[in-house]
Amino acid sequence: MNKNFAPFLIALVVLLVVLSGSMFTVKQTQYALVFQLGEVVSVKTQPGLYFKLPLVQNVRYFDNRILTIDAADPERFLTSEKKNVLVDAYIKWRVINPRQFYVSVGGDEMRAAIRLNQTVNDGMRAEFGKRTINDVVSGERDKVMRTIQAKADQDARKIGVQVVDVRIKRVDLPESVSENVYRRMEAERKQVANELRSTGAAEAEKIKADADKQKEVIVAEAYRDAQRVKGEGDAKAAAVYAAAYGKNPEFYAFYRSMQAYRDSFKNKSDVMVLDPSADFFKYMKNPRASGGK
Repeated sequence: MNKNFAPFLIALVVLLVVLSGSMFTVKQTQYALVFQLGEVVSVKTQPGLYFKLPLVQNVRYFDNRILTIDAADPERFLTSEKKNVLVDAYIKWRVINPRQFYVSVGGDEMRAAIRLNQTVNDGMRAEFGKRTINDVVSGERDKVMRTIQAKADQDARKIGVQVVDVRIKRVDLPESVSENVYRRMEAERKQVANELRSTGAAEAEKIKADADKQKEVIVAEAYRDAQRVKGEGDAKAAAVYAAAYGKNPEFYAFYRSMQAYRDSFKNKSDVMVLDPSADFFKYMKNPRASGGK
């Protein structure tokens, strides 16, 4: 019985070996190329279980995820102002045509990365050469990246890959250029500050002159109004005095004389030189004196 079972076991093992050699699995993160005698006979782009001819066909896998090329050191480029800038950028790419990728670069990611890096550098050199430092730093930075990405992707399609994105992380100036730029910026800021100070001083003088003018006008108008009110008051006082004098002239004369006496003899040291017969002493000689009596 054991002798009859041995061939069956051998056949089963051979069958398992053949089956294992004829099946392969493609993951979601992979493409697969099926080769037969060195030639590509099938391309598998969807994940799943597939079959191949054992010993005759072999399978090679390629990563279909987005890969990154990030240079270790910044690249130096020349702007339209003939100024050097140091650019630190990275590239996002992925394989989209595994057959073309294998034919063009032998399926070698390193060779593909070198070619993509050269293509992007050429694009940056062309774009930076048409723009100023201000444009590449802030003004047209997004436009530059879009243009470079589009040109690099067009070339990358020839080797079966897609350039998903090109990003400029940083744009720096060489140390010698940076120092000159900072000095120029400082001088420009000082010039602007001086212009603002001059403008402010001129505005201050203008405001001060206007305030002084308004002050003079207000004072003059107030003096005019005060004189008018004073004149009106004096006129009313004179009218009251005249009315009072008209009612009793003798009493008015007596009252005015009493006021004159009081003001004249207020201090003991006051000295007056008058003729004793002067009218000033009329009420002093005869308090009952009346006009014409």
